[in-house]
Amino acid sequence: MKRNILLITLLLTVTSNIIWANTETATSDSIQKIIYVFDINKDIAPAMWRQTQKSFDEATKYNSDYIIIRINTYGGMVNMADSIRTKILDSPIPVFAFIENNAASAGALISIAADSIYMKKGAKIGSASVVDQTGKIMPEKYQSYMRSTMRATAEAHGMDTIITQNDTILKWKRDPMIAEAMVDQRIFIEGLTDTSTIVAFTSQEALKNGYCEAIVNDIDELLKHAGIHNYEVKTYKPTGLEKFIGFLLSPVIQGILIMLIVGGIYFELQTPGIGFPLGAAFLGAVLYFAPLYLEGLAENWELIIFIVGLLLIAIEIFVIPGFGVTGIIGIVLAVSGLVLSMIDNIIFDFEFHAEEAYSAVLRSFFVVAVSLVASLILSLYLSKKLATSSVLSGIMLSSTQKKEDGFIGVDNSQRNIIGKTGITSTWLRPSGKIEIDNEIYDAISEIGYIEKGQQVKVVDYRASQLYVTKITE
Repeated sequence: MKRNILLITLLLTVTSNIIWANTETATSDSIQKIIYVFDINKDIAPAMWRQTQKSFDEATKYNSDYIIIRINTYGGMVNMADSIRTKILDSPIPVFAFIENNAASAGALISIAADSIYMKKGAKIGSASVVDQTGKIMPEKYQSYMRSTMRATAEAHGMDTIITQNDTILKWKRDPMIAEAMVDQRIFIEGLTDTSTIVAFTSQEALKNGYCEAIVNDIDELLKHAGIHNYEVKTYKPTGLEKFIGFLLSPVIQGILIMLIVGGIYFELQTPGIGFPLGAAFLGAVLYFAPLYLEGLAENWELIIFIVGLLLIAIEIFVIPGFGVTGIIGIVLAVSGLVLSMIDNIIFDFEFHAEEAYSAVLRSFFVVAVSLVASLILSLYLSKKLATSSVLSGIMLSSTQKKEDGFIGVDNSQRNIIGKTGITSTWLRPSGKIEIDNEIYDAISEIGYIEKGQQVKVVDYRASQLYVTKITE
């Protein structure tokens, strides 16, 4: 009897648990999840860091339950990647990384920071050594910092508890040694790598070694694997202003804007007053500096030295005769402002970024120098071309008014007075006034002074001036 009662009680308990579990599952599935998706599909740079911040803010605004980052990048700036990594690790919203193709270098660091990593078939992750612009491996101090960052990021996800028949084992969810081996080829991991290669995983290798939860084809399959069935996807969409800023940050466009600045100033100096060329130069300066300032590249002091440079050049041209120290300093300051505004100021921590700073300054200076030379050559060519252009013939004076054709710049009627006589109205010392035919004229004595009231004869007319001599009896 007791046995039957025990069986009935057990059956009721199991049934109750099943019903409760089904009810909980049904309730969970009935609540729609908000999934926020944004892409990291360009070089990791200040623009990508700004987009990441905005994306996380939007995800919070939408009360998102999950954030998915679609990743396809070869890497970029370590400091920007580290900022994105920290943002992901500190996020109260779970973050999934979906590697569609490449998560190399800084992209690998960002991926490892995510709570879960999913990869598309054929995708790759790893090769996180720090390199310069030419792909050359940077010195040990750079690699040491990157190794510790990768290791700390992997360790941040903690350990799993694995219970076996004989023991309880704690195992890292993501092995920190593997993260380090993505940076340093000297790290040896038995069965995985020797001391001659840097670790880079295919999707299958990442899955096998705990750096990928599953291989999926798209977001829907990823969410299905994560057990999320009822959801709404919100996607980050760049605004028109952001697209325009990205367009202006292209090195080619920056070079054109520098040419517009220099060309505008050149043509303004060739024309009287203030007109269109100066307006074009001002517009070019605004379009050049504004996006750099918004992206956190250009600082206030860089804008100031550029403006001070232009002012010194203007003083040298319009105030100080010749061209000397003031003009040279002005040119140096203006060029320095253009060059330095292109560079992220964090690289000027020379203890850690000296080589990167040198490379960035050289690259920026090359863009500015080429643009300046091209602008001057083009300005000289256009100034000559436009002067003879038939298109502008209606608004530009291209003909010459020659003296032989009767064109003169002053009144020439006084030339007809040569040979006439008159009376001095004032002393001529040697200039003064004379009266001829009841008309008063300015005149100059050809020889010596002439007293007032003396008879004189007009003997010449030069440089718009009458010349007279005293008539002696």
